[in-house]
Amino acid sequence: MIPMNLSEIAKAVGGQLSENATGEEQITGGVEFDSRQVAPGDLFVALQGARVDGHDFAQAVMEQGAAGALLFRDVGVPGVIVAPVDSGHSNAYATAHDATGAAAAVIAAMSALARNLCDALAPGLTVIGVTGSAGKTSAKDMMASIFRATGDTVAPPGSFNNEIGHPYTVLRCTQDTRYLVSELSARGVGHIAALAEVAPPKIGVVLNVGSAHLGEFGSQATIAQAKGELVEALPADGHAVLNADDPHVAVMADRTQAQVWRFGQGEDADVQASNIRLDALARPSFSLRTPQGDAEVNLQVSGEHQVSNALAAITAALAAGLELDLILTALRAHQGASAHRMDVHHRSDGLIVIDDAYNANAESMRAGLRAAVSTAQARGGRAFAVLGPMGELGEDAIEAHRALGAELKEIGIRGVVVVGNNEDARALADAAGQLTIAVVDSNEDAATAIDPVLRDADTVLVKASNAFKLWQVAESLLNTNANEQSELQVNDK
Repeated sequence: MIPMNLSEIAKAVGGQLSENATGEEQITGGVEFDSRQVAPGDLFVALQGARVDGHDFAQAVMEQGAAGALLFRDVGVPGVIVAPVDSGHSNAYATAHDATGAAAAVIAAMSALARNLCDALAPGLTVIGVTGSAGKTSAKDMMASIFRATGDTVAPPGSFNNEIGHPYTVLRCTQDTRYLVSELSARGVGHIAALAEVAPPKIGVVLNVGSAHLGEFGSQATIAQAKGELVEALPADGHAVLNADDPHVAVMADRTQAQVWRFGQGEDADVQASNIRLDALARPSFSLRTPQGDAEVNLQVSGEHQVSNALAAITAALAAGLELDLILTALRAHQGASAHRMDVHHRSDGLIVIDDAYNANAESMRAGLRAAVSTAQARGGRAFAVLGPMGELGEDAIEAHRALGAELKEIGIRGVVVVGNNEDARALADAAGQLTIAVVDSNEDAATAIDPVLRDADTVLVKASNAFKLWQVAESLLNTNANEQSELQVNDK
């Protein structure tokens, strides 16, 4: 953030100074909504949640050195009191329990402050927006690695991609920031358009349209409508980066006035991958064709689906005017930056554990399973999985889990432990049939059930939607000493 005093912040967000604020209090640090992370000179954002109200911690953060706060009500500290807003009928997580409107008001003020910062940093700041049903965080991380090779770059930590995380990330920009790589998520139509208002993108990247949040949207067509809001937000001198291999995305070219760049494996792609290979850790290599020339690319992240993410990152960087040699040097050195996303770990006995437990939908589940099989086959071992439910799939959830379970054998999985006691988990386990080793209620039980089956050349994928915290299974397996092979046998045919 650039230095501002409370009077300037009040003007930017349309708020009023609190009773004991002079207005001259200077924000010299950053913006923080977690009271435990507040540092001297910071602006504290007092968010009211379902269980915790940030206003209760305002006095304590002042004692930690905070210079001021964004507040919905005066609590006796120097700050800006923000005005109520009409939050409409949003189904955003942050306002799900917002009976008083306090959260919506403070979030709106934080967004207004972020937009004020973006306007102040223009035209020296290039904003790249990334959206899609799957792969946003991995693609964002790749882009951040590339753009950091040429200038000061801000990108969200992990998946800070919603109405709180997005402005929070924007407010990390300073006078030195040249690139902002923003990850944009949505749970309904209009969400991405609203996020794009906070930090207007010059480059918009749409990765895919899948089944994530199908329960909220109702159909893939509605998901496509929402994702396309990103390219609609681009200016005429902007760049729309579209996945030519996804028909729902390809047609978004008609929804933008910006220059269109296409990436994919087909001949109509401006940036194309061919001859894709995977090594023993499922790390892809491929032949690249671009308007700036051709090259061979070797990635340091696992999964064939990472090729599409890499193409998106390369295309966005080319659209920004970066040279291909710089792009590829940065991309070849890139390693996974966000936790629990295709994190490949080696246990002391040789077992490979793939922790992809941050999130799950039908497309990412299959991509992770294929990566596990590829890794196992390259090492002469077998592929197993510990799977939990996929969330937010709506009325098709049971059938989606049943379809996934039925495909496990064809994909090449030799056994599965299913975690969960709901209908989705049972549908997956039932469809997997004889491949199901156990159905358990806890992550601890899942590790206990799968570990005796595993051999030193095997690979196990751990994956579910974020709420189930299946990375605890991966951590438990990695902390387990190599076990003797139990009497439990798995069909090797």
